[in-house]
Amino acid sequence: MGASVQSGIQDISERLGTISVSSTMKVAAEADRLRREGVDVVDFGAGEPDFPTPDNIKKAAIDAIHGNFTKYTPAGGTQELKVAICERHKLDYGTSYTAPECVITVGGKHVIFGYMQVLINPGDEVIIPVPYWVTYKDVVNYAGGKCVFVETDEANGFTLTAEMIEKSITPKTKMVIINSPSNPSGAVLPREEFERIYAVTSKRNIWLMTDECYCRFLYDSEPFSIASLPGAKSTVIVAGSLSKTYAMTGWRIGFGLAPAPVTGAILKLQSHSTSNPTSIAQKAALEAVRGPQEGVAVMLEEYRKRRGYVIDRLRQIPGVTLAEPQGAFYAYPNIGVALGKNGMNTAFEFSEKLLAEAHVAVVPGEAFGTDKHVRISYATSMHELERGLDRIHKFIVGA
Repeated sequence: MGASVQSGIQDISERLGTISVSSTMKVAAEADRLRREGVDVVDFGAGEPDFPTPDNIKKAAIDAIHGNFTKYTPAGGTQELKVAICERHKLDYGTSYTAPECVITVGGKHVIFGYMQVLINPGDEVIIPVPYWVTYKDVVNYAGGKCVFVETDEANGFTLTAEMIEKSITPKTKMVIINSPSNPSGAVLPREEFERIYAVTSKRNIWLMTDECYCRFLYDSEPFSIASLPGAKSTVIVAGSLSKTYAMTGWRIGFGLAPAPVTGAILKLQSHSTSNPTSIAQKAALEAVRGPQEGVAVMLEEYRKRRGYVIDRLRQIPGVTLAEPQGAFYAYPNIGVALGKNGMNTAFEFSEKLLAEAHVAVVPGEAFGTDKHVRISYATSMHELERGLDRIHKFIVGA
């Protein structure tokens, strides 16, 4: 029995060693384990809206079931949904994509994985600003690419500039990844700087991937897509998701907007991996993008209130600093003041101890490329924010 198990471990492919289990998923699993044991956990780990999926979207899914829309669809999504996604993107951002330039995927993470698999060859370099979303590093590594990290300055709000990108470009650079608003920091790249970055990448024929997962959740600026610039479609690739915008995380619908050869390559990959996104979820997605949009503004206003509360509370904790988030629904405080105490030398150890002793789940900064921060999701109720921040304050002050 033991020999058999050991043999199985040895048989795991080497390429799996290039990636790790998602840190956010690990935090969620540990918090769930404690809850099952009866522990009163406040969960700031999950990047998931606490709002229910709107009723009109749920009804569209129920109608799809009753209408027996439960068979296979084209691997890259239905023509109707692809057209609707292109129309929605045009209404929101002024772009001009067509159905052949769109592919529907099993969530936003899936399309980013697809981009890396079809565009990155072994040795290709991908520029990634720090802090970064956890998955970027792993999917680049899995494709055989090399991550080139560009450090941003917390004191300047994690601001990224074209000059910083340009300094990191080499003859091997294949892609630059921009996530604005940022997960985990909430930083928003000003439109003018985004355009400068595009000028740098397009001149060198480098792919510019814009992850627009949180694009509708901006507090002080208007939604913008770099893909709306004239000529941008030739070197810009869009990764989109319905998960956050419409509170549809579990429905698993994402999309890519890119030159037709790129979407066609992802379709080929998808045809041998997932086949089509769920037929029922696609009907729900169709209603989401074509139906009423007022729910997005309602969520944004609630996030705005929560953001204000979280900023105030974190800044009341002695020694804790915070770059004010301009978008998304995360705070990324620097908790370095607590490190070096009580066996906590890293953000990872801080997060472990915070969960074990204060029963608050956060994601350690190491998952995002920094070592003195934690990510706090305020996509939860004010009641939970109050309880959790009370506990964090007491935990740090008592460290």
